[in-house]
Amino acid sequence: MKHGKKYTDSVKTIDRTKQYDPAEALSLVVDTAKAKFDETVEVHVRLGVDSRHADQQVRGAVVLPNGTGKQVRVLVFAKGENVKLAEEAGAEYVGAEEFVTKIQNDGFMDFDVVIATPDMMGVVGRLGKVLGPRGLMPNPKAGTVTPDVARAVTEAKAGKIEYRLDKTNIIHCPIGKASFKAEKLEENFNTLMEAIVKAKPAAAKGQYIKSCVVASTMGPGVRINTARFA
Repeated sequence: MKHGKKYTDSVKTIDRTKQYDPAEALSLVVDTAKAKFDETVEVHVRLGVDSRHADQQVRGAVVLPNGTGKQVRVLVFAKGENVKLAEEAGAEYVGAEEFVTKIQNDGFMDFDVVIATPDMMGVVGRLGKVLGPRGLMPNPKAGTVTPDVARAVTEAKAGKIEYRLDKTNIIHCPIGKASFKAEKLEENFNTLMEAIVKAKPAAAKGQYIKSCVVASTMGPGVRINTARFA
């Protein structure tokens, strides 16, 4: 893959053989984010687990102290008084079967998070093939299947992110925007890493955090020394 001049110049400022402290790494990421838009900063953590085994899954959710910098659109599946509670908390869309029809028939996907009360999962289950592959299926571990919809909506809006292993045992998560600057990004990074460490499965053996890289949308990756999280 051929990279542009900005990317090539940015690579020259990074020592690819070095593992940087989080603060220094995130300063480099901010400095090398040279696109004309506010780039998202992402963390990529390779774990020493095997996602093929149910007892080695790593999944959860955490509220980043400084949010993600992204405006989050929330769809809530609820009925009764929970409809009003979800709307008051700021959910863009609240309903039941009508949204199942809209998603299945009209391809409606103008939302970033889906929350459901437990009694609505029978309805939401019909959307498994649509929401599942996109990582949008409500899940109790992520706090998106809950009787407390108001709290779930508030947390989603405040910058709650879900982390989960992919098939190659890597977690990919946004921790903010390049415009946040390094200090706020570091606070978000530490919060995410502490949550991932806490979620370590009992069945995991050997080194848990194998590697960690941070990068902006268009910038090069910077390796982080994760010894303090071991």
